[in-house]
Amino acid sequence: MWRHIASNFLTLLVVIVFLLGSVILWGQSQYTARGPHAEALCLRVEPGSTMRPVSERLQREGAVTNAAIFRIGVNYAGKENALKAGAWLIPEGASMEDITDIITRGGASSCGTEVIWRVGVNSGEVVVRELETESGQYEERASFDPMDADAAPPEIYDTVRDRPDTRFRIAFAEGVTSWQVVEGLRAVDVLEGEIAEVPDEGTLAPRSYELRVGDSRADVLALMAEAQEVILAAAWEGRAEGLPLNDPQEVLILASIIEKETGISGERRQVASVFVNRLNRGMRLQTDPTVIYGITEGRGVLGRGLRRSELDRRTPWNTYAIDGLPPTPIANPGRASIEAAVDPVDTDYVYFVADGTGGHAFAETLAEHNRNVARWREIEAERAGN
Repeated sequence: MWRHIASNFLTLLVVIVFLLGSVILWGQSQYTARGPHAEALCLRVEPGSTMRPVSERLQREGAVTNAAIFRIGVNYAGKENALKAGAWLIPEGASMEDITDIITRGGASSCGTEVIWRVGVNSGEVVVRELETESGQYEERASFDPMDADAAPPEIYDTVRDRPDTRFRIAFAEGVTSWQVVEGLRAVDVLEGEIAEVPDEGTLAPRSYELRVGDSRADVLALMAEAQEVILAAAWEGRAEGLPLNDPQEVLILASIIEKETGISGERRQVASVFVNRLNRGMRLQTDPTVIYGITEGRGVLGRGLRRSELDRRTPWNTYAIDGLPPTPIANPGRASIEAAVDPVDTDYVYFVADGTGGHAFAETLAEHNRNVARWREIEAERAGN
């Protein structure tokens, strides 16, 4: 009798183990299988949140089939206490395993609201954007000029600025001056700390930088300087032979002039060739942006055309009046202009002038250049008459 009972018990135990194993395998397959959600989801996780409410919201939104299985999988992965606050983009069809990785990995929020301070050469603005999960694109919700003391920021800005999952970014246009960088950073109200002095011209890499509430303005400047050092060192190491440039500082100076002379990416190496040819031939550079810098010293925008008297006035930067390069850069050049300065295209060009399309007409001789100038004057007159 006892043998019979023991045999039945063992049989039952085998069945239970088999069923338990089947449940575990089924749960694992559910956890790793493609998710049911047919479109991307922006999941907002508040600070102090736990896996239970997050898993229940994922089930309500249709991103997971079962909140309990999701939590069991999270616990099995050892990530039950690794939930990160923020706004996380859950892609279409993401598995529970994928979602677990997304919401526990950390880093900058990948969806939701984004605030961007744009510091341009001629203007600046703050833009509030939100990610549309259907299109995967950020759409602008509001914008304003942070330098306009008479205009209050829109209400949406005050609302999203205090959200823990809002992303902050500052984007500097290529060709901004160091003074403009400093003024732009001072306008960012989520940053802290004072800036003791304006960094040397040309030493800051103009690009986009992620920000966090409470970051130091000085630390952002240090990051920009470090980035520019890396770019410049690589460019100097890979420079072409025979350049009339003695050191990386002269590369920065030339690159800043190239940056100010053209916004056309395909022209940078041609513009570089003009200035390199002029330096090699002992010709003055005669470039208007250097004259402007001699007037403003990078503090603001001239906002008008140059006068004859200003072209004739001798300043350290007036390349109509001085030989060779000016003593400092006239802006912060981007990577492309730095790379153009150390690798100009091989031409005999020594002149260029605007051609009416946004680009320039290049010339090897003064006679050819004069014809290009005459054509440009005709274009200017036609535009003035319209």
